[in-house]
Amino acid sequence: MELVTPIVVLVIALALFFDFTNGFHDTANAMATPIATGAIKPKTAVMLAAVLNLVGAFLSTEVAKTISGGIIKEGGDGGVQIMPAMIFAGLMGAVIWNMLTWLLGLPSSSSHALFGGLIGAAIVGAGFGVIDYGVLLSKVLLPALVAPVIAGGTAFLATKLAYAVTKRQSGVASPKRGGFRYGQIFSSSLVALAHGTNDAQKTMGIITLTLIASGLQTAGTGPHFWVVASCALAIALGTYTGGWRIIRTMGSGLTDVKPAQGFAAETSTAAAILASSHLGFALSTTQVASGSVIGSGLGRKGAEVRWGTAGKIAVGWLFTLPAAGAMGAAAAALAHLGTGGLVTVTVLGVCSLLVIWVLSRREMVGSNNAISDVDVSGAAVNIPTKKERRKTARNKAKQEKKR
Repeated sequence: MELVTPIVVLVIALALFFDFTNGFHDTANAMATPIATGAIKPKTAVMLAAVLNLVGAFLSTEVAKTISGGIIKEGGDGGVQIMPAMIFAGLMGAVIWNMLTWLLGLPSSSSHALFGGLIGAAIVGAGFGVIDYGVLLSKVLLPALVAPVIAGGTAFLATKLAYAVTKRQSGVASPKRGGFRYGQIFSSSLVALAHGTNDAQKTMGIITLTLIASGLQTAGTGPHFWVVASCALAIALGTYTGGWRIIRTMGSGLTDVKPAQGFAAETSTAAAILASSHLGFALSTTQVASGSVIGSGLGRKGAEVRWGTAGKIAVGWLFTLPAAGAMGAAAAALAHLGTGGLVTVTVLGVCSLLVIWVLSRREMVGSNNAISDVDVSGAAVNIPTKKERRKTARNKAKQEKKR
């Protein structure tokens, strides 16, 4: 058993900071719709999300095992083929990309930033053969493509059903439909709980991978309790302290989402994430939630997709993994030079984060630099108002008369 080295301490500290950024980058999305519809007050919503993320992190460790013992191949001695310095470099790339996209308000996935940074650094440090591409494909890439589609389809059907069962024979909406506003408190809470079961575990997996690479833990074992507890606390603190920057932009997109839609979308999101966590699939909560929002919007009568906006969201998702991978690879190339290179990576990384923080304090919080990723997805679905629908009907009638 080897002694704890400074690089191990650095990796653990940076991993927990990434977990913290994950909290305020992603988790406020869980409470977006109940805040927009007035079902729950913002401060109460963020506190509830933080507590449920804390609880969710303790419920499963399957995703953590995928990270610590799946994506990176084991060596001949039973350990992993990547050193702590490379893990540190990959984390630095992921953290910088995560903070940069948060500053610019770009739709992105914290999860894919982490995977990209780790893979880029691992390839530089140990070659292309170090990645288990079968695990990467089956537990990361395919779920990333399939889960949002399944969640969107489920949300579409659930929204159709919700509107059908709460509609009077005369075609007037039933007063019972207002009950979905309070049902959203439960469904949003379920999303926050699910987020903890999936996203917090990714950091647990990184720390466990570092301990195995350092000889401080046996290969093939899951995260220690102190790792689970520290990661749970980090993501919960991030959710509570940083969520306000995103919560303040709730009027931009999700305010158009009605309670029945929100309930259907959130329930679909939670179901997809919880099932994936059980199977060890490392999902992007943002992608799944966004797919559900779009699906629920299409399930509501009169909705149409703004394909241009949807395309920009998709490009943002696709760009995250390779961009973070490039950053992780660049950091790993410097770290590979030795202690001097590692110090350079640390200094450059800290300076970059300070610059991003200063810019975030100087700029006004708005749709250009701090917008909920799920809000952006909501903007991809256009649901005309009654006035707009009447205007469209009149225009069609005029066109028919001309013919």
